[in-house]
Amino acid sequence: MSVDVYLNFNGNCREAVEFYAEVFGTEEPKIMTFGETPPNPEYPLPEEAKNLVMHTRLNIQGSNVMFSDVFPGMAFIAGNNISLAVVSEDQDEIKSIFGKLKEGGKVGMDLQETFWSKCYGQVTDKFGIEWQLNYDNGEVFM
Repeated sequence: MSVDVYLNFNGNCREAVEFYAEVFGTEEPKIMTFGETPPNPEYPLPEEAKNLVMHTRLNIQGSNVMFSDVFPGMAFIAGNNISLAVVSEDQDEIKSIFGKLKEGGKVGMDLQETFWSKCYGQVTDKFGIEWQLNYDNGEVFM
């Protein structure tokens, strides 16, 4: 299991991650945009979201740092654009941690299967810290 930093940007994520890759001498980032995600007819993708970064990551000095643009219409507050991501190969561990973190907190996305994970969720704990919990069965898409 690991706990990783997740940084959100307001439309300039690609520029930021390419800058950090150069600064820290990492390999070129693999970037997935919102437009590259599987389409969902119930939730059509707004045109302004298609080229925004949904997910990318860099290994900076041995630490996994993940990056994303906020989705259009979601709140972005500079300085509060960081969350902690718990990644585990144990789905029961993810469920247990999520259950404890949501006590007195606020669930942003209940644990559910996504196209990248069989078990993913977001929760802000009672202290205002945002957490992302992600089951990783070793078949990470990027």
